[in-house]
Amino acid sequence: PAAELLKQAAGLAKGSATPNREKVGKVTLAQVEQIARRKMADLNASSLPAAVRMILGTARSMGVEVEGAPRAEGK
Repeated sequence: PAAELLKQAAGLAKGSATPNREKVGKVTLAQVEQIARRKMADLNASSLPAAVRMILGTARSMGVEVEGAPRAEGK
């Protein structure tokens, strides 16, 4: 799963219990793109940017910060 790949990339044992408050690790946007390319066949995405957005959402829900990622605004 993408969550496992994110944990490996960040060197984590588990994600955050409160991801909106506590960030437990960091990965780069390049690492997220690698994970998206690897998971492309399993994701319901028609393009690489869509797959990257899905992985970014997984990282956000785990409390993993992505360096170089665009910030979501207005939400």
